[in-house]
Amino acid sequence: MCALQAGKVFTLNVEREAPFGFYLSDGEDDVLLHHSEIPKGHDITIEEQQTVFLYTDHEGRLAATLTIPKLAIDQYDWLDVVETHRRYGAFVSIGTKKDVLVSKDDLPEDIELWPNKGDRLYCQLEVDKKGRLFAKRATFDVIQEQAIEATAENFNQNVQGTVYHLLSEGTAIFTDEGFMGFNHETERQGVLRLGQRIEGRIIEVKADGTVNLSLKKRAHEAMDTDAEKLLSYLQNRGGAMPYWDKSGPDIIQRQFKMSKAAFKRALGRLMKQGTVYQEEGWTYLKQQEKQD
Repeated sequence: MCALQAGKVFTLNVEREAPFGFYLSDGEDDVLLHHSEIPKGHDITIEEQQTVFLYTDHEGRLAATLTIPKLAIDQYDWLDVVETHRRYGAFVSIGTKKDVLVSKDDLPEDIELWPNKGDRLYCQLEVDKKGRLFAKRATFDVIQEQAIEATAENFNQNVQGTVYHLLSEGTAIFTDEGFMGFNHETERQGVLRLGQRIEGRIIEVKADGTVNLSLKKRAHEAMDTDAEKLLSYLQNRGGAMPYWDKSGPDIIQRQFKMSKAAFKRALGRLMKQGTVYQEEGWTYLKQQEKQD
């Protein structure tokens, strides 16, 4: 049985040169180091040793590269998604020229929840029965082994993290600090996808050190954003809009995608600042003449 295996790092002897590269050997089996896998300026000498990472090429043959990836077989790391393919799954980068596949069987059934290019998945490298490399997403238990417990001092802190699992009523998130977090669907706007980067705040620290996260802005932060939205809308309409604090909630939601309460808070802030005023069902920017 060949001792050389894809997904591992070996130090091999340079046996001979070929038109398309060099053959390396462990004394029993040979593997090709193609010229394209030799960095510019790196000299190769016959009978010397080279440390290489082994992978399977596009024809399923064992090959070598001098580029050592960020992880090897049975190691875990966050891998960047470089491409998704509806038929196969998501391809992730391990730092070599050839990306590896996370099978669609290891991804959500709904393709809309698949990671996008630039998202991250916590994976390990494995080899299938044909000796081909693929990436396998970490289980809950593996994530738990990497986690640290949050304390009461972390309450209300802002955190960033990555979605690592999708649940029926929410999303499991691993924060950059190492906390295992849960975001209930009521504590966010919209849907989160696997591998997505998020920013939120800790709204509860549980007894086991895990945390609940909210991706909604704090009231004053949301008010600032909503006020900017109304101000921009007014400016784009020439300084007047046919909405005021007595407009119906359905109209407000349809036009501004915010609740009536949020609309009134934002409008109230602009009025308090002296930026706008209301009259006969309309809201106007100061210095703007009333429309007929």
